Amino acid sequence: QVQLVESGGGSVQAGGSLRLSCAASGFTFTTTCMGWFRQAPGKEREKVATIRSAGFITYYADSVKGRFTISRDNAKNTVSLQMNALKPEDTAIYYCAAGNVFCSRFTNWGQGTQVTVSS
Repeated sequence: QVQLVESGGGSVQAGGSLRLSCAASGFTFTTTCMGWFRQAPGKEREKVATIRSAGFITYYADSVKGRFTISRDNAKNTVSLQMNALKPEDTAIYYCAAGNVFCSRFTNWGQGTQVTVSS
């Protein structure tokens, strides 16, 4: 079955960095768009970044552009999110997700990892 396991969350001060990783299994990773989403308390889930199968086409939410970088390793079935210059408003549970080839629909989700940024 599909499994997405996130790691790398934690607590950091504003301006700091964290790197999230997601290990995927149970599906053909090399033809799947992967994404990172986040949900803060009382807010709707937000798409943070996506990366298409070959790794050349990426999307970033305006709120993270220039600070976050999504990458994937198709040999290891992993996707990562490097988060720099973190802000308190980045505090949320971050979820790894697997979608269709065009990144238009995400149907499989990890359990989430907490990121807390203090001011």
